[in-house]
Amino acid sequence: MVLVKSDMVETRIKLKHLEICLSKLAPHPKPKLGLEEYTLDSESAAKMLHIAGDIYDDIKKKSIIDLGCGTGILGIGATLLGAEYVVGVDLDGENIRTATENTRKMQVEVEYVVGDIEVIRGFFNTTLTNPPFGSWRRGTDVLFLRKALKVSDTVYSLHKAGESNRRFLIKKIESLGGKVDSISELKIIIPHTFDFHRKEKYFVNAEMYRTISNRKHRIND
Repeated sequence: MVLVKSDMVETRIKLKHLEICLSKLAPHPKPKLGLEEYTLDSESAAKMLHIAGDIYDDIKKKSIIDLGCGTGILGIGATLLGAEYVVGVDLDGENIRTATENTRKMQVEVEYVVGDIEVIRGFFNTTLTNPPFGSWRRGTDVLFLRKALKVSDTVYSLHKAGESNRRFLIKKIESLGGKVDSISELKIIIPHTFDFHRKEKYFVNAEMYRTISNRKHRIND
């Protein structure tokens, strides 16, 4: 018989509850291939939020910016975990309309902005972002990382898995003034979204980076 500690049981229940809540959110009605608009699945979003909020304490009572918020899953999840203030920004107005409806459905508060990520000003404790992997516009993920490190001390970002991509991103992040603190493996589930998809769902190996800005390192030192 395997004995499971009560805190582990509590964590699993909390994680499952968050996943169930996020699974109720509406996906993008008309995703655009050029913007790489794939709805993040609730299981991956819940794991990402769990690591950021429960393991590293970077969400509760913190200000959060969700860059490329899509239909709002990460920002809404952050409010459910006790974030003090959440802003989501996305270039696609249809995304923002769906995110707004999802926010009302969950009875939480998230401020949304329609526009390029560069319109964001000010400072936030934590950035959450599921940026385009750069399959259609090379280097898009780096633009998101650059902006995230300008407006926050701690960044959680999803990227395509692979040793060569990891080496590239770690080096690029260092050049942008950040340091990769940890990398967590995730298997993202992508449902049938575009006409060229032949399966009902695809599994994509991804990695979540926790990046700390050099600015925060200097403060802690």
